[in-house]
Amino acid sequence: MVDESRPTDTSPENFNVAEEKPLDDVEELRVEDGAIDIDVEGAFTESSVEELTQAAGSTSEAVAGEGVGPADWQAEINTMKAQLEERTSQYMRIAADFENYRRRNSKERDDQEVQIKRNTITELLPVIDNFERARAQIKPQTEAEMTIHKSYQSVYKQLVDCLKRLGVSAMRAEGQEFDPNLHEAVMREPTDQHPEGTVIEELVRGYIIGDRVLRHAMVKVAAPPEPTSNDTSDAAVAES
Repeated sequence: MVDESRPTDTSPENFNVAEEKPLDDVEELRVEDGAIDIDVEGAFTESSVEELTQAAGSTSEAVAGEGVGPADWQAEINTMKAQLEERTSQYMRIAADFENYRRRNSKERDDQEVQIKRNTITELLPVIDNFERARAQIKPQTEAEMTIHKSYQSVYKQLVDCLKRLGVSAMRAEGQEFDPNLHEAVMREPTDQHPEGTVIEELVRGYIIGDRVLRHAMVKVAAPPEPTSNDTSDAAVAES
């Protein structure tokens, strides 16, 4: 049932009047809201202090309940110190092992490089021997022969210079005392012109690289002179 006593005017003017609100009232509400002073920081600080206090109390009770004292803390510190010393000792051993490995690896690499160099140079030594034999045996007679002789000797000189730059040097065995570490005796010649054990002739030249023998020198070594027939008869007479 509709109450006919209530005004039922639904004209646009009435709707506009009903929806409008006074701006002064809105402004007053905002001012009043801004006037409310809420101490948020203080409230948070007070609550935080209370929570920390309660947590500290509970922790103290737990520690007291477990019976943890200074002696227990000292035992824990000693355990950690022992673990630290053990880890430090392990680190030192690992570092020492790695340093030894690095040195051993470096030495093996250097030895391998020297061995490769020695093998390569050893294959070239017969070429040098042939050059030296040609220089000793060939005696050029004409100008053309001298030109050829100088041309291949220049090649020989270039090869020798290359070997010198690689650290190769020739032995000078003649006149030296026989050394089995450097020389290889292939002949013995009785003589009274040289002391026994002296190298009197170098048959094949030896070479060294650095402090290692690249090839032993093949030499002829002086031996004591053999006794003559007169010496034998004198010795027999002396014995009789």
